[in-house]
Amino acid sequence: MNQLIEFSIYGFFTLLIVIVLLIYIKKQNRESKEVEVKIKLAKEEGIHEPVSLYPVVDPNRCIKSGACIEACPEHDILGIRNGKATTINASHCIGHGACFRACPVEAISLWIGTEKRGVDLPDLSPTFETNVPGVYIAGELGGMGLIKNAVSQGKEAVENIVKTLKKDSKADYDLIVVGAGPAGISATLEAKKHNLKVLTLEQGSLGGAVYSFPRSKIVMTSPMDLPLYGKIKFHETSKTELLDLWHTVLSKNNIKIKESSKVEAIVPEENIFKVNVLGGEVYSTKTVLIAVGRRGTPRKLNVKGEDSEKVAYRLLEAEDIKDKTILIVGGGDSAIESAMLLADQNKVTLSYRGNSFKRIKVKNAVKINNAMKSGLVDVKFNSNIISIDTDSVVYRINESTENVQLKNDLVYIFAGGELPTQFLKKIGIDITTKYGERVMKHK
Repeated sequence: MNQLIEFSIYGFFTLLIVIVLLIYIKKQNRESKEVEVKIKLAKEEGIHEPVSLYPVVDPNRCIKSGACIEACPEHDILGIRNGKATTINASHCIGHGACFRACPVEAISLWIGTEKRGVDLPDLSPTFETNVPGVYIAGELGGMGLIKNAVSQGKEAVENIVKTLKKDSKADYDLIVVGAGPAGISATLEAKKHNLKVLTLEQGSLGGAVYSFPRSKIVMTSPMDLPLYGKIKFHETSKTELLDLWHTVLSKNNIKIKESSKVEAIVPEENIFKVNVLGGEVYSTKTVLIAVGRRGTPRKLNVKGEDSEKVAYRLLEAEDIKDKTILIVGGGDSAIESAMLLADQNKVTLSYRGNSFKRIKVKNAVKINNAMKSGLVDVKFNSNIISIDTDSVVYRINESTENVQLKNDLVYIFAGGELPTQFLKKIGIDITTKYGERVMKHK
């Protein structure tokens, strides 16, 4: 009798375990199929190619903790397939690196470029020094986007500069920082911390690319350590709040950024560098840190009328623009976000040469699709601008020879930027096209 009871108990728990396993396997198979569908869809739509840093999972180390998926703020970049994490759509990744840090078994590394799509990057050592001794690069230009990453690199680059700084060289400055974006500001503060004589030159305004964001744009960040300030623990902040923070930190430390100072050349001369600025100023320095963005100079359409006053390449005060007929040119996040900011108070048309938006964030894709369905934004796919006139613009669809005229008050062009490749090559910095290369891995 006791044996029968014992057998029944064992049988019950065995059956329970089998049922749980079957439910688990069924759930895993369903999730795997969902991930496979998403991967197939991304490839069919041509949006799976990454444009920034992206994660690659080592299946031999992955234990399916799911920590990487939970850590990713962009969603549907990573998923679980056949019990292992895998990349679903790398084109949505913007280089947070959150998955890289979250994986408990260090199964993720970060790569840039693919076999099909190369990315031009300057050759850098682990200390951020280029092949030209004394010239360093940090931030987006070196392939590492996002504010947190740029801030970290600017700080680390200066720490490395301090270790090798030549004390016997005669120059106006120990360090000249080119660019006052996140990396440049961080580097400037770190240099001040180490009592270096530092000068920071910015071709535009403090903040670099961040300054050109629309005022109400939310800058996605994560906690970061800003030199001479400490931990900044916000996850979301407006452009205005971020710029105010930088102004405050720089002011408290008696640091002035020299704005509207475009560097034209960096010339090695007897163990120092001469930095030539547009306008005629020349400064000498022991070391240089280049912290400019990859956008460089805004790319132009090179069409008739593009130099008129109605044309702009960045949107600063969207809330002040009302009752205008506006054309936005471009198919990236900047174009989409600007269109959405302007659409409530203006009549907005968006012109994009492609047949669909392929490289935008998921949230932006949802917003623009809803705006198209509701008629809030009129999107002209496969369109090319022919000319810009005083009160209109002219465009064509595909290879058509028929010109279409559109009434227009303002034009905003977001066609990306021309990389400062020639500027770097003139200094002597080597640039390599990366066709799939691991740039961050666990030691």
